[in-house]
Amino acid sequence: MSPPKVVLAHDWLTGMRGGERVLEQLCRMFPDAPVYTLLHERGTVSPAIERRRVVTSWLQRLPAPLRGRYRGLLPLMPAAVGTLRVEPCDLLLSVSHCAIKSLRPPPGARHLCYVLTPMRYVWDQRDAYFGPGRAAPATRALAWAGIPALRRWDAATAARVDRFVAISREVAARVRSAWGRSAGLVHPPVELERFEPTPTPNAGGYFLMVTAFAPYKRVDVALEAFRRLGLPLKVVGGGQDAGRLWPLFGGSVEWLGARSDEEVAALYRGCRAFVMPGEEDFGLTPLEAQASGRPVIALGRGGVLDTVVPLGADSAPTGVLYGQDGDDGIEGLAAAVQRFVAAEGAFDPGACRRQAERFSPEAFRTGLGSEIDRLLAEPGGRL
Repeated sequence: MSPPKVVLAHDWLTGMRGGERVLEQLCRMFPDAPVYTLLHERGTVSPAIERRRVVTSWLQRLPAPLRGRYRGLLPLMPAAVGTLRVEPCDLLLSVSHCAIKSLRPPPGARHLCYVLTPMRYVWDQRDAYFGPGRAAPATRALAWAGIPALRRWDAATAARVDRFVAISREVAARVRSAWGRSAGLVHPPVELERFEPTPTPNAGGYFLMVTAFAPYKRVDVALEAFRRLGLPLKVVGGGQDAGRLWPLFGGSVEWLGARSDEEVAALYRGCRAFVMPGEEDFGLTPLEAQASGRPVIALGRGGVLDTVVPLGADSAPTGVLYGQDGDDGIEGLAAAVQRFVAAEGAFDPGACRRQAERFSPEAFRTGLGSEIDRLLAEPGGRL
């Protein structure tokens, strides 16, 4: 029996973040599969993806300055997705956090969506993107006016997917809430070979964030908490909130900007602990830190509940979680950092590495492969 013909899909290709790391693994699983996407900024993703035949929507023909502000194109995305025609295949495999899950599979094909989250801009994170102080008044007014229609479209087009597979228990719950559908669970992979664990705790004395400057990441919470504590915090990243955050740096908090994979790996090895004050759908960076033997201080919601063993658990801890039932803001993070410092000897680099190894690429490929086989074996209907 010949292997199934597979087509891959991803919302947009503009940089290497968690979703693109997943797509890279899918490219290795299906070496002949083309990639359908709304737009592609060439040279921004890994060679494994760049080598693919990439099919883009008409958004690709917009002037470069408009493409660069792709989140502002959200009202156009339903129309752009609707004009993409997927070539004949057996399986459409989409990786979606926005609109690409709404692609229509070709006749006779099955559609499995590996869902990073339902569209956060119109569901659980709309205030973070379009609330007061987050967007210009005119933009906010347009967004709020358009959100009901986008929600209706997003929910209705969930019917184009035969099987959802979520990246975390939190995302599976969001799939049920937004779309009324169940979802399987396969955790994303961490590329363990990129990270070498440090054998000793408190390696470099500084704390570390590696993050996009998006509203829901709550970088400002970390900056103010560490400023008050007077402890050194290094921040790698950039993005849409950079202009707002730039004045907050200085003193004990340092912005390093964008860094190469090799530089980031070295920063992980050298940090005292990794810090994540925002709720993540899954969160690869805490696993990258643990793969480097470093513990995590994180808001105790979302994906970290699947990936971090909290201080006080029955097994060896790999981090401190905070804010589940109390302060999830500046004071809550500051208290969590102080709790970490007081119990720092309880965190073993080897235990952190072993926790990360549970999320290997092999485990991801095996889990997703089983979901695909189950869907293709089903004679009809949804799973």
